[in-house]
Amino acid sequence: MTELAAANGSERTQALLKLTQRLTALIQEETRLFKARRPHEAIELQTEKTELANIYRAEVARARQEPGRFTGAPEQAKALLREATKAFHTALDENGRVVNAMKVLTEGVVKAIADEAARQRHAGSGYGANGNRPSAPTGGFAMAVNHTA
Repeated sequence: MTELAAANGSERTQALLKLTQRLTALIQEETRLFKARRPHEAIELQTEKTELANIYRAEVARARQEPGRFTGAPEQAKALLREATKAFHTALDENGRVVNAMKVLTEGVVKAIADEAARQRHAGSGYGANGNRPSAPTGGFAMAVNHTA
């Protein structure tokens, strides 16, 4: 389903309002989980969030192509939809900032681990039996990253 079930502009406005409010709540919950350093719990939100986001994008695109889709809706309902849309964009902005901060932090941790591994790999281990320093091992090194953390 990529279209709201609505027979007229008033029903469409109400349906889009409910969809926008639910999508906003999901994004706010995801942001809360990210801030609480529990991103793995946000996975449970992804299916519903993706489905609603697809419907939202499709409905917004249709509204741009057909401005009359909301004709007949009460002004109060349209005002509520405008406010819900502002709240949605505010939630998206905050979510984007938190996701970006997590990305930067994760990249920093991975780089620090890789740098330390490289440093240890190239660190001298003293002298060998003949009094010479052993040659540094050649080749790469392996590193595993846990995608669930």
